[in-house]
Amino acid sequence: MILYPHFDVNEKGHLTIGGADAVELAERFGTPAYIIDENVVRARCREYLTAAAESFGKDALPLYASKALCFTEMYRIAKEEGMGIDCVSSGELYTARRAEFPAERIYFHGNNKTDADIALAMDMGVGRIVVDNTDELDAVSAEALRRGITQGILLRITPGIDPHTHRAVVTGNVDSKFGSAIATGQALEIVQRAINASGVELVGLHCHIGSQIFDIEPFSDAADIMVRFIAEIKEKLGCEIRELNLGGGLGVAYTEDDAQISYADSIAKIGKIVRSFCSEHNITAPRVILEPGRSLVAAAGATLYTVGSVKEITGFRNYISVDGGMPDNPRYALYQSQYTALIANRASEARDYVATLAGRCCESGDLLGENMKIQRAKRGDILAVLVTGAYNYSMASNYNRIPRPPVILVKDGEARVAVKRESFEDIVRNDI
Repeated sequence: MILYPHFDVNEKGHLTIGGADAVELAERFGTPAYIIDENVVRARCREYLTAAAESFGKDALPLYASKALCFTEMYRIAKEEGMGIDCVSSGELYTARRAEFPAERIYFHGNNKTDADIALAMDMGVGRIVVDNTDELDAVSAEALRRGITQGILLRITPGIDPHTHRAVVTGNVDSKFGSAIATGQALEIVQRAINASGVELVGLHCHIGSQIFDIEPFSDAADIMVRFIAEIKEKLGCEIRELNLGGGLGVAYTEDDAQISYADSIAKIGKIVRSFCSEHNITAPRVILEPGRSLVAAAGATLYTVGSVKEITGFRNYISVDGGMPDNPRYALYQSQYTALIANRASEARDYVATLAGRCCESGDLLGENMKIQRAKRGDILAVLVTGAYNYSMASNYNRIPRPPVILVKDGEARVAVKRESFEDIVRNDI
């Protein structure tokens, strides 16, 4: 086992992913390639569904935050497992519709929905639109009135929580492009406006405090603040909030130095806190919605590359260059995100070589990690970067006109293509 049980080493000394030999996967599908263990994704979905029902009641609904990893088959898996989904763009909505995902279990997010986005969401009959601001509230109201419907909405609220995570992924602070802040009084103002608006029904509130959070305390603080706000709304405006969406953000271990947390235990603790706060503030416990994304898919994934050049600069550092890089995983360039890497065809050997993993782009910042412990590499080796299921494929680009890799689903040791490798023709398809 390497980090997680589905990463192992077989009798050949090769890395296995979900029981499939990584070297054989590279030979069959080429590199770079995203590999996703479908069983891990399904197990995580079931863990969230069971824990949410036990902690919040049978009407609790975990939504898959699909920006983490979005393609048609992922929506089919979420549908089969009984999840809801969180979409943040028309492209995600379109993909969900292609997968025939039940529209009533779709929550549509985003801080700047266009009129076309709102129209598509209503065409599909999405269950909830999560309204970010007053301009958007007016636009949703106008479109609903034009159609003669009543659209269920949640309002995105910023509770003012610092989850002690990377500032680029903190979204619950007062100074944020997302939502309306309680501390400034703007949250209560938009609630009043939503109550009075035509064509919409204010069903609930939403908050999200950030990502990669391993401590339960920020979630406790957010739940306390949101429940207090629900009580204030009931007291001052006479409106009973029926849904509370607490967002996502539970952390994932990317390296051996990261903590491994139990999502079921964390949800149980949050559930106990919410029940206690609701009782303390004398309000009816709302239906609770959760939005796991990274924690459902990150650990399920690995990316396979072929080693090209190995460069040792005396007195400085060692470089291992691969046939991918920031176009298929921009997270190190963006956030200096740490990963675990190994040579898949010699996975049983000690990782006693220190190297920087470099991509193939004409860009000095095209790195997958620096000073990483790995086996010695040579040209033609298969290199694996682990825990790449979230925000790798979904953030991939065609920088330097490099085709995006395929997504390969592995289940019980068997592999199938879920997203085809892009061709050069795909890249120029829309050129005139």
